[in-house]
Amino acid sequence: MVHRTSIADVHVMCMDLSPKKPNKASASDGGAYYDWSPADLPMLGVASIGAAKLCLTAGGLALPSYSDSAKIAYVLQGKGIFGVVLPEATKEKVISVKEGDALALPFGVVTWWHNNADAAISDLVVLFLGDTSTGHKPGQFTNFQLTGSTGIFTGFSTEFVARAWDLTQDDAAKLVSTQPGSGIVRVKDGHKMPEARDEDRQGLVLNCLEAPLDVDIKNGGRVVVLNTQNLPLVKEVGLGADLVRIDAHSMCSPGFSCDSAYQVTYIVRGSGRVQVVGIDGTRVLETRAEGGCLFIVPRFFVVSKIADETGMEWFSIITTPNPIFSHLAGRTSVWKAISPAVLQSSFNTTPEMEKLFRSKRLDSEIFFAPSN
Repeated sequence: MVHRTSIADVHVMCMDLSPKKPNKASASDGGAYYDWSPADLPMLGVASIGAAKLCLTAGGLALPSYSDSAKIAYVLQGKGIFGVVLPEATKEKVISVKEGDALALPFGVVTWWHNNADAAISDLVVLFLGDTSTGHKPGQFTNFQLTGSTGIFTGFSTEFVARAWDLTQDDAAKLVSTQPGSGIVRVKDGHKMPEARDEDRQGLVLNCLEAPLDVDIKNGGRVVVLNTQNLPLVKEVGLGADLVRIDAHSMCSPGFSCDSAYQVTYIVRGSGRVQVVGIDGTRVLETRAEGGCLFIVPRFFVVSKIADETGMEWFSIITTPNPIFSHLAGRTSVWKAISPAVLQSSFNTTPEMEKLFRSKRLDSEIFFAPSN
């Protein structure tokens, strides 16, 4: 069978797939908002994926807003509280969040984030990855603020605001104009914010550092997978996700998403080498990725990683709620399922070499510890 490379294939093959760090989009004394742009990382636009990071200093508050995209949020660092009003809900849920927490945020949710820690405690840092296919800008989130200098109600006339809220026009004008901040502000000292309720976490949050491991290979690595079973709202978001941690010098098996999904990977900490191979056996990426970088693997392309001496940890989303991967090495490799005669002919090798090849990695799955 002859493969004919399409114009779209060539376009992806020629793209810069190298990992990138985000740009600062806005900042205040309460923190900063960073995002990745399709201009810097073209695959964001191709895959219609948005990526952003929120960093709140002590006392920082990300004002109530909603987005044009469904997202998965992952707490990279720190502790804080998170408020969310689900569509058609009449009461907000207030949730305590900490490092390792993953949250699925469907369309239409109104959210706010607050770093309620003392100044001596670290910043609250949250990663957002999501689907922008129905958004205003493919590859980039558009957030709609409910208050502040760029809030929705600054665009309405005083008459409309007063009528909507049943206030006098003077009171409506004061209410809309008293918050000069935009997006992120700092809460005044002594101001009491809502307290989190343990019951509100149920079904909305999964802590990936505490959840049962889906894969655990000694001296190799560990995986926690987010799916519709352990975080039901993932179904509404339409995305799957996982947290992967591999040990020093360990390798993640070459593999690909076999359900036409993109893999969007953020390196949480550590570093390592990454190779991606695409159409016609062409290596389209060979690089070293480090903490804070993001990269995207095109559909059906094969990716593999080897950690440096510090190990490597990454959080990924996959553009399907229950992803399926095929691995090309290890005990569960497709090569173990293919008949010996086909394998021998495919590699044009001897029966002895076929037996040697098949005899390897019988007790390893997707992570390979370094040989002693």
